[in-house]
Amino acid sequence: MNRKPLFDAIRKLLGRGFRQAEVEALDKAIDTVAGRAPNGGAHSIGAQGLALIRQFEGCARLRPDGMVEAYPDPGTGGEPWTIGWGATGPGIGPGSVWTQQQCDARLESDVARHARDVAIALGDAPTTQAQFDALVSFHYNTGAIARSTLLRRHLAGDYGAAAGEFARWNRAGGRVLKGLVRRRAAEARLYRSR
Repeated sequence: MNRKPLFDAIRKLLGRGFRQAEVEALDKAIDTVAGRAPNGGAHSIGAQGLALIRQFEGCARLRPDGMVEAYPDPGTGGEPWTIGWGATGPGIGPGSVWTQQQCDARLESDVARHARDVAIALGDAPTTQAQFDALVSFHYNTGAIARSTLLRRHLAGDYGAAAGEFARWNRAGGRVLKGLVRRRAAEARLYRSR
């Protein structure tokens, strides 16, 4: 990305040039918003993280005709309705039916969106690929990365305490679900594998 026009516009607004620390801070902010690591590499989920999401989301409710149908949330027995690899949202409800290709395409776009959210939440905090993958899986399932104590502990560099936070997110509809207990344990193991 050519940053010169942006830097020129900001210089004009400020009426002065930049100090080196300001250039570095702006570069870091642009990278964060663009979902890139400070070193210029893209923050994207690795193979272990994607496998974890696929394992726990599953592509449930495959019909004999090869189509995939929506199912109710296991915690509530209703909303939010889910289809494919854990996709929820507008237009997904009782009677929704997708092809396998639609499910796979939605997984790809949803994982990319959740990875961007995690990258933005992490900023320039040191994060291994395994930690990043575990955090994306967590966020994909909970949508809670920005408000979690897990994130705060990771940002503070307290990785042991952060790993312990996964287990707290084991409820749906007010009940502890065995599937969530297993998922959080797998995410914590991946996070700790650094």
